[in-house]
Amino acid sequence: MDIYFYNTLTNKKEKFNSIEKDKVKIYSCGPTVYKNATIGNMRTNLFQDTLRRVLRYNGLELKHVMNITDVGHLVSDGDEGEDKMLKSAKEENKTPLEIAEYYTNLFFKDLERLNIEKPEVICKATEHIQEMLEMVQKIIDNGYGYETSTAIYFDVSKLDEYGILSGVNLREQKAGARVDVDPEKRNPYDFALWIKAPENHLMKWDSPWGASYPGWHIECSAMSTKYLGEEFDIHTGGIDLIPTHHENEIAQSKGTCGKIPAHYWMHGEYLLINGGKMSKSLGNVYLLDDIINKGYDPLVYRLFNFSCHYKGKLNFTWDGIDAASTSLERLREGYQKHLNGTANIPNNVITDIENKFHKAINDDLNMPLAMSAVWEAVKYSEKSPEIAHLLEKFDTVLGIDITKKKEQKEIPQEILDLMEQRKTARLEKNWAESDRIRDLITEKGYSVKDTKDGMEISVL
Repeated sequence: MDIYFYNTLTNKKEKFNSIEKDKVKIYSCGPTVYKNATIGNMRTNLFQDTLRRVLRYNGLELKHVMNITDVGHLVSDGDEGEDKMLKSAKEENKTPLEIAEYYTNLFFKDLERLNIEKPEVICKATEHIQEMLEMVQKIIDNGYGYETSTAIYFDVSKLDEYGILSGVNLREQKAGARVDVDPEKRNPYDFALWIKAPENHLMKWDSPWGASYPGWHIECSAMSTKYLGEEFDIHTGGIDLIPTHHENEIAQSKGTCGKIPAHYWMHGEYLLINGGKMSKSLGNVYLLDDIINKGYDPLVYRLFNFSCHYKGKLNFTWDGIDAASTSLERLREGYQKHLNGTANIPNNVITDIENKFHKAINDDLNMPLAMSAVWEAVKYSEKSPEIAHLLEKFDTVLGIDITKKKEQKEIPQEILDLMEQRKTARLEKNWAESDRIRDLITEKGYSVKDTKDGMEISVL
């Protein structure tokens, strides 16, 4: 069955054809490991994981590369401000490498809890300095780079086209450029390949231009080339990476070898919080831990993401998470009913449901439509192990542990007493005490979920 993806490069849905038969090479922009990954960040990783699973469902072999940015990502996402790693290191009184290791471990912990598979190759920026230096030198040799007193810049005016992903028109932008212009830059949109380090800079390496460190964009170009070659199949990331990071990756690759590195560019949309942006100032920056601490299985958030296409804005609400939790329970219960069933289902019924699922996932990862086929299978009136096995096959894409049984465990009297105390605190609107008791229950290995029907307790 043919696969179709929306390609940001061409702004249309296209039939997918890999460069090498039956094999797919993917590059995904990974985290900048200077703080906790939010559920918004995790949405991008879930989209990328679904892509992996869909390709493998179609019998394709994968080589997936993801970077870890542990140097070079400036606060402005451009060429101004402080390196995010250094900023976090100073705030937490740790070394940049300690910061990187700590938040990298937390990131992979979240991936594991969400059943997100690790890419075949995970590469850290700090371990590929030589590859970056070689690429910068090649860009200079090819006439696309130039040196100033502060950095090595990429000269975007030398490209036949800049802005192929974002649609930015350099002629229009230059007329009234709203870009901070380094007086030594030849063009406002020129970007730093390599940055000369001040004497007290914590992260710097020897280079032909003195002690310095990489710009943000060069790492992805260098590492994708090393592990996947000059051209590969798919490049993924969040929609926020289009206008700067991915645009500059394309520029660097064209400046090195004259080629656009990926044939298909796929981008996941933003996660909204109650219809608005996630921000510290609004106090609505949520982590996966926040979902777990409210008593939800972390895979509830995975299922919640399937309620919206990856290219659509997904609105996070606690009511939505509660609904997804109920759905996850019903899916797992439905699987068990079919597993214990005895009916013989006609082959055409199984085939029809499977084709609906397969067609949906192959249509640019249309998970909301795919879930309708999943529910058709779960709700099928005659219960049969054949449908249970079909659901197991679907779960290789869904990753929601549909075979997991609901744990039946007697709740100790101590926990039940704490539940009563919390119930009283909530009736008295003593929210601080209610939260304190909930945290105490969590410490003891149980979680509390507040529902419209009251509190529910479960084992962590």
